[in-house]
Amino acid sequence: MSVVAGDPTENRRFYAETLGLRFLLRTVNFEEPFVYHLYYGDERGTPGSVLTFFTYPREDPGRIGKPDITTAALRVPADSIAFWHDRLADRGVAVEPTERFGDSGLAFEDPDGTSLELVGVPDGEAAPIDLDAGADHPWTGGSADGSVPAEHAIRGVRGVSVRSADPYVTASLLDTFGFEIVAERDDAVRYRLPGGRESVVDLLTDDAEYGKEGRGSIHHVALTVEDGDQLREWRELLDERDFDVSRVKDRHFFESLYVRDGGGVLFELATERPGLGVAERDPDPGGDLVLPPWLADDREMIEGQLPPFDDW
Repeated sequence: MSVVAGDPTENRRFYAETLGLRFLLRTVNFEEPFVYHLYYGDERGTPGSVLTFFTYPREDPGRIGKPDITTAALRVPADSIAFWHDRLADRGVAVEPTERFGDSGLAFEDPDGTSLELVGVPDGEAAPIDLDAGADHPWTGGSADGSVPAEHAIRGVRGVSVRSADPYVTASLLDTFGFEIVAERDDAVRYRLPGGRESVVDLLTDDAEYGKEGRGSIHHVALTVEDGDQLREWRELLDERDFDVSRVKDRHFFESLYVRDGGGVLFELATERPGLGVAERDPDPGGDLVLPPWLADDREMIEGQLPPFDDW
């Protein structure tokens, strides 16, 4: 999941300190190299745990409305909801209980107005898929005030809610990806991707005004594929079915492509490369700006144009 954010320091303080995620990587938007691209996740940067942010300090706020990715839901253990309610409230974050399709959780916003939920899940869903079977790698070292205890730490992305300008077209793309309908109600249809991650997409069907992308908007949601060969097979299939699909792009840590359905919702397919380099290095995201080889010669110019960043 990638989000349009504002001030990078404020973003880091909220996600690494308040939410206790690991600050994995500080790089740039490869297509706009004077814009930070910040990555957060669990201890190992496990696929399914990673959130990323493009920071535009002067960007106007976005406006929720179709088509958009309305809300991102993060997984926490079911018995941790009370802990998170108190933690967020103590830090001045407005929190509201929420329930959808039997999932209980908390709804709140980050400093840029991004709509988030913490969803309590059973123990079996609390552990992310990893190379080590059944492994669980919460990050508990990121909070400046003493960290989030491991038993309450965020485990990863549970899913997203989306509004489409044409829900039937978006439903067709979800079906192509292999999602299955598992529940329905008057204002939403829940799709679930089979497999251990239990990833869900709630397709909202209530009427809404048209929105505007800006600060706080969720830009796209990413789905993982096994390798580059499978990614290229997906590209051929999506092109054959007349979806608006990009070429395969080199993202240094992985390869990806983007597909926007006729309803206006943007999805990314990305090769599953665990860790974002965390396993090979001891990252210092605040002090270490990671650039791909093709931008390395421009480091001095890029660093001089990037906004201030407090590396704590």
